[in-house]
Amino acid sequence: MAIFILVVWGFIFIVFIIKLAGSIRIVPTQSAFIVERLGAYKNTLEPGFHLLVPFIEKVAFVQSLKEEAVNVPPQECFTKDNVQVQVDGVLYLQVMDAVNASYGVTDYRFAATQLAQTTTRAVVGLLELDRTFEEREEINNRVMQVLREVEDQWGVQVKRFEVKNIVPPPSIRESMEKQMSAERERRALIAQSEGQRQSKIDKSEGVKMQVINQSEGEMQRRINEAEGRADAIETIGRATAKSIETVAAAISVEGGADAVRLRLSQEYLRSLAHLADPKTKVILPADLSKVEDLLASVGLSLQDEAGAGNPGSGPATPGADG
Repeated sequence: MAIFILVVWGFIFIVFIIKLAGSIRIVPTQSAFIVERLGAYKNTLEPGFHLLVPFIEKVAFVQSLKEEAVNVPPQECFTKDNVQVQVDGVLYLQVMDAVNASYGVTDYRFAATQLAQTTTRAVVGLLELDRTFEEREEINNRVMQVLREVEDQWGVQVKRFEVKNIVPPPSIRESMEKQMSAERERRALIAQSEGQRQSKIDKSEGVKMQVINQSEGEMQRRINEAEGRADAIETIGRATAKSIETVAAAISVEGGADAVRLRLSQEYLRSLAHLADPKTKVILPADLSKVEDLLASVGLSLQDEAGAGNPGSGPATPGADG
């Protein structure tokens, strides 16, 4: 009997030691311990060392105050045009009130996930398939709006929600891939045609500029040639006039007419030396025996011109032709 009592007291002592050790709690940073006394909420333990009353007080909940990411599992959703897609996401939460997070909802992570899924299904049901890929931001904002309505009740703050994947069925994916391929081909053809059109435009512009430059160059060349010919004619005219004046002055002096006739006779005889050339075309007077008369007539003409140019010299004498 004494041994039985000793064993009982020993067991009670061990249990007391265990409970006493369990009543010593050290709370880490960014954590909150919810303490209950006889089943009722007593207080929340802040980071640091705490000692509870054994057998009366206990830590009922341990809440992390860090921001955490909660995966939203994939779910089947139907779009407005009755296409079934799989949508999943990730939810970022942070406990702001440990008491409400412990007593306001059984499991705030599970509850937030379910609410995000139902809201996602509702938003996707209002969109057509093509718009679901474009309206991710709308889905995210709608889920955030619904979850913020229960923040105070659940003691958590929803930081953000992001849709990770929107997966259509294989048949729809195949159709979308064909559509994208056709769209890429169409854009490639448009780009090619635009390139060809621009190339033709550039080539025609180049030809036009080339023709313009050639015409301007030809015009400038003709202007330069005309100006050159005009300058040459003017120069030749001045030289001719000067030579005529020189010849007239030479004829007006004594013996000038005889010198001119001698010069013409020399040129005439020099020209006769080239008559044997078959390439030479010669126009001869009707009677070659009257060459002296031809030269005499030329001499008389020269004397008349000289007399006209110098009135003071008087009329020419017949003896000058000898």
